[in-house]
Amino acid sequence: MSRIRLIHHINVPISNRERTREWYEKVLGAEFLDRGPALNKPQLQLRLGTGEIHFTETPRPAPTASSHFALEIDDWEGMLAHLDALGIAHVRTSAASVAANIGGTDPHQGRREYSGEHYTYLHDPDGNMIELTCHPLGMEDSRGTTVEVMPDVQGLRWRLRPGLAASAQDQGGR
Repeated sequence: MSRIRLIHHINVPISNRERTREWYEKVLGAEFLDRGPALNKPQLQLRLGTGEIHFTETPRPAPTASSHFALEIDDWEGMLAHLDALGIAHVRTSAASVAANIGGTDPHQGRREYSGEHYTYLHDPDGNMIELTCHPLGMEDSRGTTVEVMPDVQGLRWRLRPGLAASAQDQGGR
């Protein structure tokens, strides 16, 4: 049986692609993935770290209270300072929180006892919840050896088949 290696992308409903692109670039440092006019039309696609988030415009996106995705941050204090400088609200608890003081008592961030992981929650302009996490102890394999999941490579992206964008444009972007 084949094993899953990683999550390639998630798809999030939005109401305004320009506003969403600007917010994710400014707040989270997202990179726009220009896949050509025909492929860019049906979705906004952004890269965050080594993964992608695809956004589909809908008339009235309706995020649910506890639905969210999480992003791993490498500089926790730097990210909190960045959010504060931009005036982006972030909180320790979410609709999925099961206890009043889970993760501590700081209203803006928490720390999980079992991993030392820092975390906080924020919302994008359409109300989609994002959990930011930072694992200061890193990752280890089953033998206790520290491992690096992905190299820190700027511009890392999936390869596109040659001619795919032109082919999609010929088919009306479908």
